[in-house]
Amino acid sequence: MRTTYYPQDDILEIRFSDKPIAREVSQDWNVNVSFAGDGSVVELVILDAVKAGFMPFGSGDGRRHAA
Repeated sequence: MRTTYYPQDDILEIRFSDKPIAREVSQDWNVNVSFAGDGSVVELVILDAVKAGFMPFGSGDGRRHAA
């Protein structure tokens, strides 16, 4: 699993696998889920992550990665 935060846009990406994305579904206006062909979740993308309370820190410069 790899997590990437883009503070300039307040976007959080959580990548669960390296499988190719077959389809994407919006769960709400700010949460998108990407699925592989086998139905497994490949990635979550959360817009306004800090504003929505998904991230414990405010926006800064550059991207933040966590393994």
